[in-house]
Amino acid sequence: MAAIGFMEDRVSDPELFCISWLTIMSYLRISTHSSIFSTPLSPEQALGNIESLLNLPRVRVLSEEEGFLDVYRGVTGSFPVRGNLVPDAHLASILHQHGVQKIYTGDRDFVKFDFLDVRDPFI
Repeated sequence: MAAIGFMEDRVSDPELFCISWLTIMSYLRISTHSSIFSTPLSPEQALGNIESLLNLPRVRVLSEEEGFLDVYRGVTGSFPVRGNLVPDAHLASILHQHGVQKIYTGDRDFVKFDFLDVRDPFI
């Protein structure tokens, strides 16, 4: 239940909590998937969780802005991005476009993006 503790800590954290639509949709896909959970959330429950998160005062949803493709090219220009790294590069590019420098993730692929301060929320 470390994930619950991490999210509860974000409620009192004075920093903005930025999340992308990509991440939100991934949560909806995973949390309602019967092959992943023996008792998955219903779509209504999962959407309710998202609504609760988005209603917090310091939560901001990020998405691609004008010129995103140029940002993506810049973020991915120093090493080959293919396969499973593409969604990570997509998210990293959204963060870069919005000036976000810190990401909480256990996915070590994000250390490849030198502008990101990658922090594992479960360590």
